[in-house]
Amino acid sequence: MNNNKELGKIGEIVSCKYLENNQYQIIQKNYVCKQGEIDIIAKEKNEYVFIEVKTRKNKKFGYPIDAITNCKKKHIYSSAKNYLYCNSLFNELIRFDVIEVYYIKNKFFIHHLKNVEISR
Repeated sequence: MNNNKELGKIGEIVSCKYLENNQYQIIQKNYVCKQGEIDIIAKEKNEYVFIEVKTRKNKKFGYPIDAITNCKKKHIYSSAKNYLYCNSLFNELIRFDVIEVYYIKNKFFIHHLKNVEISR
């Protein structure tokens, strides 16, 4: 991997494969609106899942989830609200997940954190 942006994109691809292998339906990747961006929107059973993916080569700067600031959480929450509204998805079950992807010694490792608290 030459740069962080490339590593991040590959982390999202690896995350989608992981989700599909675990019975998630990928609804949309890289949803962008004026409120922000959501890396992956998926559906697990009857629940919409808004997923932030963070990819790292090591833990030198902390865990990947630590890079999700309160400001980023607000953008994710607002973007999810926008997605639900624009798609007329009212009264749906939703949750927010984080997938930490580690790229170590040419291998990818996934740590899936479910139902992460996102501030409103």
